[in-house]
Amino acid sequence: MKKTSLFDIHVKSNAKMVPFAGFNMPVQFEGVNAEHLQVRNSVGIFDVSHMGEFLVEGENATSFLNYICSNDILLMSDGKAQYNCITNPNGGVIDDSIVYKFSSNNYMIVVNASNIEKDWNWINKQNINFNNKLTNISDNTSLLAVQGPKANEVIQKLVDFDLSQLKSYSFIKNDIKEIKKVIISTTGYTGSGGVELYVNNIDAIKLYNLLIETGEYLGIKPIGLAARDTLRLEMGYCLYGNDIDDTISPIEAGLKWATKINKDFIGKKHILNSIKNGIEKKIIGFVLNERGIPRKGYKIFDSKQNEIGVVTSGTMSPVLKKGIGMGYVKFSSAKLGSQILIQIRNKYVKSEIVKPPFIK
Repeated sequence: MKKTSLFDIHVKSNAKMVPFAGFNMPVQFEGVNAEHLQVRNSVGIFDVSHMGEFLVEGENATSFLNYICSNDILLMSDGKAQYNCITNPNGGVIDDSIVYKFSSNNYMIVVNASNIEKDWNWINKQNINFNNKLTNISDNTSLLAVQGPKANEVIQKLVDFDLSQLKSYSFIKNDIKEIKKVIISTTGYTGSGGVELYVNNIDAIKLYNLLIETGEYLGIKPIGLAARDTLRLEMGYCLYGNDIDDTISPIEAGLKWATKINKDFIGKKHILNSIKNGIEKKIIGFVLNERGIPRKGYKIFDSKQNEIGVVTSGTMSPVLKKGIGMGYVKFSSAKLGSQILIQIRNKYVKSEIVKPPFIK
């Protein structure tokens, strides 16, 4: 079981540690609800160093990434990040990722921890005809996500440039005090604003302590993976392995906005076909109108108790104090405002199809 550079700090902070994607990770510190609201209302810090990072360098880097990714890499300018699906020949999602552009010959792909080996093997296989230099820097890179409406206030005290000028999904390499060349990125998977910081492992503890010290007056706290999951779900963000996988297309997953069909990419033929002829199932968001907590695998029924789909993600929203979830249902049953039933144990719980995000 791998450990991040901050493992000992988490243990000293009495974090509940659990195995996750081959790592021993902090799932919670003081409790999911408290940590969730800490990020929504103020600022929290996540250790997400288990994520994978690959460098793509070479004259064909842009064309290569445009071929393996669903979004249009040509739309990116230097210093921008872009959400992407890495697709297979059948149009399924091998992984969702963030692509960072340093220059037309130099990129970084950030992938999910559970898919590092799979993704690495896949992109190397596809690179044969492009001959780029690929480097897996995952084991040498730490990633700290400072998230929340007051996150930028903390970071601003540590940098020598105007952070407000860094637009959403942008990044810069900059020193944070004496720590050199930190990638400061206005990304994150919480929907509450903030930044993600990529740093060499040897500087991770120093950076973490600096962030905690600087944000102490705001009550900054460490946040576990459980709250990261409830935060992303309140925003309707897909989680790989739950809401998307190798068998689900970006169109079914509501990711058409990140799928550009004006270029050639792996799986385009199948994706074009699904756009032209329609899809059989579609992801939906739903809110429970009665007490209950939906969980992955629970069945979804229409108002007449006909089975129409399955829950892929669900929780009790700490903000709404209602059960919320996402799942796939028959396309004909996916109309917004429709009344549906979630089967929780032996009870049909009344629910409604809504458009995420669940909180505004």
